Amino acid sequence: MKSEKVVVPAEPATSIPGEAMEIMTAFQLVLKKSLAFGSLTRGLHEAAKVIKKHVAQLCAICVEHNVSLFIVPSAKTLGEWAGLCKIDSEEKAR
Repeated sequence: MKSEKVVVPAEPATSIPGEAMEIMTAFQLVLKKSLAFGSLTRGLHEAAKVIKKHVAQLCAICVEHNVSLFIVPSAKTLGEWAGLCKIDSEEKAR
């Protein structure tokens, strides 16, 4: 069985502790860390389960259960940040 390498492309800009960070950079960093720790839920079915359990901290699809809403520039960008893409030989997301 061939294992797939999960890589989040486009490293977020590094920031100096205590200084302001652009919101999209901060969001990308949160997604990257969540993916690394195995706590990122992806997909409608998985998201619905954690929302119903009231353990969701941030959700890009639902306000009904009083979960924070965050709008990203495009679904493709969100997919790349969340590791839902394959990386080609040139290290570009496909």
